[in-house]
Amino acid sequence: MDAGWRLAAAVPQCPGVGGLRVFVLPHDPVQKAASGSPSASAAPALRPYQREAVRRVIEHFRGSDEPAVVVLPTGSGKSLVIAELARLARGRVLVLAHVRELVEQNHAKYQAYGLSADIFSAGLGRKESGRQVVFGSVQSVVRGLERFASPSQGQGDFTLLVIDECHRVSPAEDASFRRVIERLRRANPRLKVLGLTATPYRLGQGFIYHRHHHGMVRGEADVFFRECVFEQPLRLMVKQGYLAEPVRVDAAVERYDFSALAPSTNGLFREEELNRVAAGNRATPGIIAEVIERARDRQGVMLFAASVAHAEEILGYLPAATAALITGETPSTERERIIAAFKAREIKYLVNVAVLTTGFDAPHVDLIAILRPTESVGLYQQIVGRGLRLSPGKRDCLILDYAGNPWDLYAPEVGSPRPDSDSEPVQVECPACGHANLFWGKRDGELVIEHFGRRCQGLVLSSRARPRAKSEKSTSTMEQCSFRFRFKVCGECGAENDIAARRCHGCQTLLVDADDKLKEALRLRDARVLRVAGMQLEATVNGRGLARLKVTYHDEEGVTLSEWFALETPAQRGAFAAAFLRQHLRAPGVPFRPTTPEEVVAEQRRLRHPDFVVGRKVGRHWQVREKLFDYTGRYRRAVEAG
Repeated sequence: MDAGWRLAAAVPQCPGVGGLRVFVLPHDPVQKAASGSPSASAAPALRPYQREAVRRVIEHFRGSDEPAVVVLPTGSGKSLVIAELARLARGRVLVLAHVRELVEQNHAKYQAYGLSADIFSAGLGRKESGRQVVFGSVQSVVRGLERFASPSQGQGDFTLLVIDECHRVSPAEDASFRRVIERLRRANPRLKVLGLTATPYRLGQGFIYHRHHHGMVRGEADVFFRECVFEQPLRLMVKQGYLAEPVRVDAAVERYDFSALAPSTNGLFREEELNRVAAGNRATPGIIAEVIERARDRQGVMLFAASVAHAEEILGYLPAATAALITGETPSTERERIIAAFKAREIKYLVNVAVLTTGFDAPHVDLIAILRPTESVGLYQQIVGRGLRLSPGKRDCLILDYAGNPWDLYAPEVGSPRPDSDSEPVQVECPACGHANLFWGKRDGELVIEHFGRRCQGLVLSSRARPRAKSEKSTSTMEQCSFRFRFKVCGECGAENDIAARRCHGCQTLLVDADDKLKEALRLRDARVLRVAGMQLEATVNGRGLARLKVTYHDEEGVTLSEWFALETPAQRGAFAAAFLRQHLRAPGVPFRPTTPEEVVAEQRRLRHPDFVVGRKVGRHWQVREKLFDYTGRYRRAVEAG
């Protein structure tokens, strides 16, 4: 067998080449190698992007054991990609999902090849784990780990673990998915772990993978999944006709106003607050009347409510004979009956509360009514995705949003919490490596005047990487660009550190806490500490008549400290950029190269003032010695006054 087509995971004394279990990648992953397999003729036809996803996964695992992610939009056929990978695998495969509907869907796609696989799911009434391929629910598997920890009779250890909806893999090591991974890895240290999802981010965590195959860093360095090896954009799926077009229509009636609500520490809205807004607003009758009117020529309607009480109110205004409600408390048999009736089109309206955003497949749905705020563009995409699958007679999917959700369905996810309602995704080029970063920020026309990025997300060749052939491509030999847009400087070695760092990454010295700096300055008789309430810029001249930029900081009582800058020569302008602009720019990294004080004053909208300024008395004058930005300590900032 040609070693160029192998993907190996170490499983001693198991059937396969050289004692290894292998994946075999034929020249076309859809067509199995000519081996006389009766399943080859039954293999479903993969779309081009599905074939490419399979190829990228096998290419990645051929050279690495690092956990990988494939990102495919809702309705794009993740289960078919899973089935193809399971079919190509020579070793044992475990496919996990968090709900039994997905277990059943994924198992059915694999069976479409004419192959047999086990199901391990209490909800489906089956607990089989002896075959080469097993489809299981994580809740059942984690309770029966010993069945998966030792080789099944004649089968060997698992070599590939596939996790559907892998954004549900928690960072906590004692969580269900992580416990399964850890146990399988103990049996096989070279276990390959692949996750598939439409939304590769978690509220409160950000992106679930570290590197993207396009050459950028997305998640933190310690996230479980290391690389996104393939991603298919939603816009392209719609453009190519693989998904129905979402048509968002502005509601003609009164909407709910959830704008005053803020997510809790876990990133989710509190149900009692959602209830208060929904109950205190009499918009529901008019909203449901409009939904019914717009649904006259529609096949299936899904309504997403803010809370159980809100859902019950909505159901009361819908036609009783053709409407039903599903919540997290709906009994299993009743839920199955309702879903079956909806798919059979015996009922037209299906109301739910956060339970049908994943693992639900009803292609005829062509109207989505959103009556709840969504915490992220990912959740918004999951909701809208319920209506994007293709179906006979379906021309598009109508999206009615009555909660004022700000998300653009096609907008890329930034991966960090939105800092405020005015922020939007903005592109910022790294001055060091040229990578086009995506951060939350603000524009004035086409100009980015503010962003909240800290460090460049670009990948550059690691200085520790071994030389590679020109044909070799791997982000595993790359490291994150070291350029920081916002930083604090180590007083010992001068290295720039993340603004939240406690220890210098360069010399490992404990960084001086901002509160300690303020406390020390407040004790000194010749120091002045300003809680900065504003900053004034003035183009003026010094005593010799030379042009200068005067920057004055003032606190809430009117006490001031000032500093002056010259911009006449290239050296002076370089010093000004390093000493002032680098920290004061609201959008660091966005080109701004003023040559006169007047230019700086004219563009002061692009500048921010520090939270605190520390001055020291030198002779009869005060000099600015320290400026603190991005302060989060125990002292009150001026902007928080009142």
